Parts: sequence; structure tokens; C-alpha cells
Amino acid sequence: MKRRIEIGILYSRSGSYQLVSDACRMGAMRAIADINADRSSGIELVPVERDPQSNADRYATLCEDIFRTSSARHVVGCVTSWSRKETIPVLEKAGGMLWYACPYEGFEANEHVVYMHACPNQHLVPLMAHVVPRFGANGFLLGSNYIWGWEMNRVARDLIADAGGKVLGERYLRIGETDVSRLIAEIRATRPNFILNNLIGTSSYAFLAAYRDLGDEDAAFRPENCPVISCNLTEGELPAIGETGKGHLSVGPYFAPRPAAFASSFEASAYASVQVMAEVLSRDADAGPAEFSKAFAERRFPTRLGPIAIDAHSQHATLPVIIGRIADGFFEVVSREDEVAPDPYLSRYDPAKTFGRPRLRVVS
Repeated sequence: MKRRIEIGILYSRSGSYQLVSDACRMGAMRAIADINADRSSGIELVPVERDPQSNADRYATLCEDIFRTSSARHVVGCVTSWSRKETIPVLEKAGGMLWYACPYEGFEANEHVVYMHACPNQHLVPLMAHVVPRFGANGFLLGSNYIWGWEMNRVARDLIADAGGKVLGERYLRIGETDVSRLIAEIRATRPNFILNNLIGTSSYAFLAAYRDLGDEDAAFRPENCPVISCNLTEGELPAIGETGKGHLSVGPYFAPRPAAFASSFEASAYASVQVMAEVLSRDADAGPAEFSKAFAERRFPTRLGPIAIDAHSQHATLPVIIGRIADGFFEVVSREDEVAPDPYLSRYDPAKTFGRPRLRVVS
């Protein structure tokens, strides 16, 4: 008889970034169903689900509720860095673990979090290295007004300076804001070589639609001349974007082939999170942070994405780095590098290797 193990699922079912959250939840629930249907598996995973409704203040409370009302000590969940950071004190107090399946801004390592999507050396650094020699180094930075936008743009400012470029503008919108007219006016006036888009959800969709209109008015702002580049845009959001995203660039560890096992990297990473968790729990159903750290140091984990190594010290995954260009409803791959080890603090970042030049600072 299989041993039943409860695990938490903490994804919002509504709100401005619902499409991303739905993709993550779908991946986690698919993995649970597949593991439970596998007769060779000695465990049955029982989801204990809570819906924060995209309210950052609810994540810690609901995470605590999962631990208080069930036997779960592992939670697959959170989309924004804001929500992830809200849950960490709860995880530390309960001795639980969060499996985080979304890209993030780096500069964090917590023994209670397993980072299963990309950090800056696996998304922003290679994306900038691809874009700068093809389009130029002068950028305009956009972000939703919270941790992801602030920190991604902070790193981008340094990368642009290292590449010999200038930041021509840096603007933020509150999460869910769709009035982008001021952003478009400033981009029109400053004429950057590229736009780094760290907006999320409906704010990002509104910007891409308005930027498409700008490109129709002025060819300098078409994607072949001045692309919008993103580190968090996947196939799951393409239906909401439609034709307005065509030609722009994104980066991630997975883009769906045809036919596709997964609809996006969010779904794939959430699925892999449950796979890795289940492999360790099938050997030790009571495993906590110390046991998982030991398991990470000892072996790679088979997943539907291929073997995954997880750094035992930082608990970040080794991942492919794939740059894709939006085509007709999918991403065409323009660059791929397999098995890039995580470097969440950019301690191994070398401007000379990345941009072919020593570290320089632009004096305006």
C-alpha cells in the first residue's frame, strides 16, 4: 500500500498574474496525478490547496494554515518574489520547504527554499549578452513596482554599464496598472536600443500592445530594430498578448516544442519540483531541509525535462538557457546552452567574457 503524504499547493486562482499562476499550478497538479498513477511509486501525494487570490498579505497566513491544519511540510507555490519572501519566516518557523518554480532576481539562498527556475546568470546575463552586440547597449528599463522589478533593473543597470551603454530611462508601474502612455512617450523621446520589460501580468500585456502601435508609427521601434526583452514571458501568456508580442525576445529554461510535453517553463518547472520532491520523500517520507540538502549533494534527479542537478549550498537548479523569439503563437529558439550552473549572487560573472570588454563605467 502506498504511503500518503500531504503537500501544500499555494497558487492564486485570480488576479493580474493569473495566467502564470495557473501554469505553475497545472504543472504541480499534473505531476501529483502522474506520481499517484505510477504503481511503482511507494507514495501517494495528497494536495492541500490554498488560494491567496493574488493578495501578497495572504501568502504567509495561508502557508501557516497549511502547516497548522495538515501534515504537509512541503509547499509548491508562490509566483512573485514578494509572496515568496512573505512565506520564508513561516517556513523557517515550521521547518518546512517551499518549491519555487518561477524565475527570480537572485541574491537569495535559503535552506527552506528550492529554486527550480532561473536566476540572473541563467536569464538576464545571457539575454543581455545576446542582445547588446546585435542591437546596441543603450536600454530603457521597465518594472512592476516591487522586488522583481527593482532588483532586475538594478542588475541590468550594472550590465548595461559593463557593456558600455547607458540607461536612458527607468520606470515602474504598480502591479495591475495598465496606463502605459507615459512609458511610451518617454521611450519615443529617448530612442533606446532595447527595452527590458520586467512588468508582470496585465501591465506587461498593455505595454506590448501600446509598443506595437508605436512601432506602426515609427519603424525604429519595431522588434527587428528595438526589441522588448523579457526574462519572465512564456507561452502561457501569448494568447493574452496576441500579435503585439511578435518578434520580441524572452529567455527561459524551456520553450515548448511541437508537440509539447508542457505549455510553458512555469508548468515544466512546477512539474519537475514535484518530481524531485517525490523522489526524496519516497525514500524518507519525513525528510526536511537537512535531508534534502544531503540528497542534492549526492545525486542528480531524473525529471521529464532531463536530469536536474541542484546545488546543495544554494539550492538552485542547474538549467538550460534558451533564448526565444515570439512567432505565431509560439517561441522560435534562437540560442540554446545546456546545463548552466546557478550563480545566484553573480560571483562568477565576468564582463570580459559576457560583453568582450573589461568592466567599465560610463561617465555621463
